[in-house]
Amino acid sequence: MTTTTTTTTVPEAPPLTGPDHRVRRRRPLTPGRRLPAARLAGPLLLVVLWAAASAAGALDPGAIPAPWTVVETGAHLWTDGTLPDDILTSLQRAATGFVLGLVAGVVLALASGLTRTGEALIDGTVNLNRAIPTLGLIPLFILWLGIGETFKIAIIAIVVYIPIYLNTHAALSGIDSRFVELAEVQGLNRLRFIRQIVVPGALPGFFVGLRLGVTGSWLGLVVLEQINATSGLGYMMFQAQNYGQTDVILVGLVVYGVFGLVSDSAVRLIERRVLSWRRTLSS
Repeated sequence: MTTTTTTTTVPEAPPLTGPDHRVRRRRPLTPGRRLPAARLAGPLLLVVLWAAASAAGALDPGAIPAPWTVVETGAHLWTDGTLPDDILTSLQRAATGFVLGLVAGVVLALASGLTRTGEALIDGTVNLNRAIPTLGLIPLFILWLGIGETFKIAIIAIVVYIPIYLNTHAALSGIDSRFVELAEVQGLNRLRFIRQIVVPGALPGFFVGLRLGVTGSWLGLVVLEQINATSGLGYMMFQAQNYGQTDVILVGLVVYGVFGLVSDSAVRLIERRVLSWRRTLSS
């Protein structure tokens, strides 16, 4: 008697490919993909420590007032119109000097980076200017331009244009020679060469200089507004120093810090949008 064994093959289930069965992969959070709000963690921690030390009585209120005291002073200065007027005056000075320095830095960098004559005439002069402390030029500029607003704007422009020139010029000098050879092979004219080779190659360095220039404009403003000024945040802080008003000085420092952080963040945002073609951690 013969027994026949039948083997039944069970077909394998097809892979789940529907919309509800997709395999989700978590994208690793690289250092360049930090949330923008994460940059506020450090300043907020500093304020928390400041408040805790003030509440515990570890800080002398006369030397370092508590954060709530600074907030109350700032609110009082804002309601009586002093703080808005000083902020507007400081913004006008910083913006005017920044625009002049930005234009000068870019024009000089292009002239020096694209022509040998410009390199010979401009680069050494700018580096000589960089070696001279900018604030040391204040007495000379006062003799040349007077004690008014003109010399303040001129000093801010110098503080701004130097980092913009240096970083843009370095980026131009670092453009790969193979791209230049490719442009010659393709027969690009001068305008297309600048637009397709020079500008993309110079933008990374330009934005580095721009961030330094924005910060420098605020740093220079702190000093300049204490010299023969009748308004502005620096003038407000100088007057507070004469009367021993530490809380008013801290209000001015906080406003300077906020403006510096906001302007730097704005430049970084523009940089990320403009240079989105770069495959870097921050792109």
